[in-house]
Amino acid sequence: MATSLGHIDTPESLSRKGTHAWSGAHAQAGRKYATELIGTFFLVFTVGATVIIHSALAPLAIGAELMAMIYAGAHVSGGHYNPAVTVAALVRGRIGARDAAAYGVAQLAGGLLAAAAVGSEIRHARVTAFSDHGMPTAAVAELLFTFALCYVVLNVATSRAHPDNSFYGLAIGFTVVAGAIAVGGISGAAFNPAVTLGATALGLFAWSTLWMYIAVQLIAGAAAGLAFRVLNPEDK
Repeated sequence: MATSLGHIDTPESLSRKGTHAWSGAHAQAGRKYATELIGTFFLVFTVGATVIIHSALAPLAIGAELMAMIYAGAHVSGGHYNPAVTVAALVRGRIGARDAAAYGVAQLAGGLLAAAAVGSEIRHARVTAFSDHGMPTAAVAELLFTFALCYVVLNVATSRAHPDNSFYGLAIGFTVVAGAIAVGGISGAAFNPAVTLGATALGLFAWSTLWMYIAVQLIAGAAAGLAFRVLNPEDK
């Protein structure tokens, strides 16, 4: 088959093109499944954390986190985060059976990972004065929700899929609301090195814990940046 003046495709070149197309399709599918896993993880983590601490604001936190994750991931996967929604989309004809099955696996895996995180960290946490005691649990809380915050910021405020949008402030703000309700009593819900430094200067955090907070927050930011690049490879 002639594709351009002076160039003829050979069977080998056609095979390579087919392989590249196949690989690209699988990479795109993988990004969708990873997005579903991440979104479901944070949804279930927020549910578990707020219910375990008996927060009266649990419904607000859960709804806020779901809203933020939909804003963040809908342009990649559709933002289902719920096997029932995926089944509905399948019946509607908006997703194929193979993708629907993979979505379900990713969503269930995200839920189980979130349950493990809540069970190992949040269930045994006790509200303290944010000192050296309980730092591993506080570190996990700050790591997870700083990642969630940065992940949402990158997807709603910097993605080419959302040019000139007017909702990013709402999504970002409600991510902080959800995190504050879910883990505020565990880590102080700083999610920001500048906030951490200011709070420490005010005596709200112990100076001995400052390095830990800032380290995990910066690691979470870097991880969110990497996640965005992997899930949105064309968005440079």
